[in-house]
Amino acid sequence: MTRSQLVATIRRKRSLLCVGLDTEEHLVPDHFHDESHPVRAFNEAIVEMTHDVAVAYKLNLAFYEALGEEGWLDLEATIAYIRSKGDCFIIADAKRGDIGNTARKYAEAFYDKLDVDAVTLAPYMGRDSIVPFMGRPGKWGIVLGITSNPGAEDFQFLTTPDGRPLHQVVMERCAEWGTPEELMFVVGATRPEVLAQARRSAPQHFFLVPGVGAQGGDLNAVLHAGITADGGLLINSSRGILYAGKGEDAIPAARRAAQALQAEMAGALTAHGVI
Repeated sequence: MTRSQLVATIRRKRSLLCVGLDTEEHLVPDHFHDESHPVRAFNEAIVEMTHDVAVAYKLNLAFYEALGEEGWLDLEATIAYIRSKGDCFIIADAKRGDIGNTARKYAEAFYDKLDVDAVTLAPYMGRDSIVPFMGRPGKWGIVLGITSNPGAEDFQFLTTPDGRPLHQVVMERCAEWGTPEELMFVVGATRPEVLAQARRSAPQHFFLVPGVGAQGGDLNAVLHAGITADGGLLINSSRGILYAGKGEDAIPAARRAAQALQAEMAGALTAHGVI
């Protein structure tokens, strides 16, 4: 999906919502366990009930790799089901970060075999780990910029000799390796003032923003700090949608949670002149 297609989808759906399919088999409602592939069936039900208000879906590979071959088949089937809906941006949350032929092979695996639109990338090994994911029209690398976890303090907020935090240096350097047509950044939702600084460092790039909902990020604060003239944000909610309800109400509750987020996003998109 190209940037212009992504922006068009945002405007058409009046949404910045990314649904995180970090599905854990033991949390899937009991009635899905009557299916031959419970995770797959649950994911498809979530997608069916949310794709009209969700711009994107993010699949964290750890939750599928942990199930072995069955998990990988669930991953492929879920991606194919999302693709069948026609206008959703698909992210493989893989956090790859290797170099040379290895990075190139990862790009081939995710873009050519799994057919996702984007892959999350760890930038610690530098340019060699990012550039192999660039240069493919409609495909994106999403670089870890500022994360929401407590360990972010270990490295990301260290002060460099010129007085800038390390995360700012990383984002500004990575922005030289990929254009706003092919490179996004992960910027966590839990520190709106840091998100605002990130927006100043990368004014044209899209941000994937995890941390709204179960992790405590405030949606209004995220929108105020990061929204741009064409949206500029994919705001992820995983547990807050997947596990919004229990039993037979699980899927209806997921829809209600997704609709509530989309309605708030639509208000902000209207207020900022995006739609």
